[in-house]
Amino acid sequence: MNDKKFGKTIRIFLMDGTSDGRMACELSNWSGKAYKIPRSLVKDCSDRPELNGTGVYILFGKTEDNSKKGVAYLGEAENIFKRLAQHLREKDFWHEAIVLISKDDNLNKAHIKYVEHKMYNIAIDANRFSILNNSVPTLSSISEPDIAEMEEFIENAKMMVSILGYKIFESLRNIVNKKNDDNLLFIKAARGADAIGQQNNDGFLVLQNSRIADDYVKSFSPSLKNLRSRLIKEEIIEKKDDQYLFVEDYLFSSPSLAAAVIMGRNANGLKEWKTQDGRTLKSVESG
Repeated sequence: MNDKKFGKTIRIFLMDGTSDGRMACELSNWSGKAYKIPRSLVKDCSDRPELNGTGVYILFGKTEDNSKKGVAYLGEAENIFKRLAQHLREKDFWHEAIVLISKDDNLNKAHIKYVEHKMYNIAIDANRFSILNNSVPTLSSISEPDIAEMEEFIENAKMMVSILGYKIFESLRNIVNKKNDDNLLFIKAARGADAIGQQNNDGFLVLQNSRIADDYVKSFSPSLKNLRSRLIKEEIIEKKDDQYLFVEDYLFSSPSLAAAVIMGRNANGLKEWKTQDGRTLKSVESG
């Protein structure tokens, strides 16, 4: 089986001539198109005929505490501009929208309902954002050829959304088999620390069910104490059977920060995280 990946050409048009304005994004050999629209510029889209048609959209916002993951809402509409204008009046959490349309106007209501449902579930599984939809979007019934076409549309749309700055559809993990994956790193240390982690493009990921130390040393820095306390308060780490465990995958900004929280002391993650055969993260990265 040939798993070779080929390069792709992306064309991004700055609609307002500035990097913080509206963007239109196209992928070579794809009939779809993506738009990134700041909330403050939605009204400027009234004269864009392509945005008066059918499509899928995602509203993005932030929580009051920027340390938490962002929030998002997925929807579909037969008139994208009117729907976004409606959300200006009814939803105040969002600051930016990404819109996905077809350049050849071949998306009908059943198509966009199918795409919305599938993309919602992908976003839920990725767990990058808190999804604010009150219910699961309905899965429409479409023909087998249309399913194939929409699945291809979704794959390209996921890429475009990521290119435009939101990894809502990308899983934090890049592993399949925990036991046999060479990318896994481990900490087993004093006071019960027993964790599995993985370096990725966004930071250092500590995997679900990893155990942190029961307590921390006296010299533990105040900022690390606060972080540990916050993770417990937010129930990212919970106490179960006298053990403090991560109840979900959690992304740290660095391997050292992850190691310190897990071990209950200041730590150099490049030395503390090790492969199953005992190599440090530092030696792995050095090749």
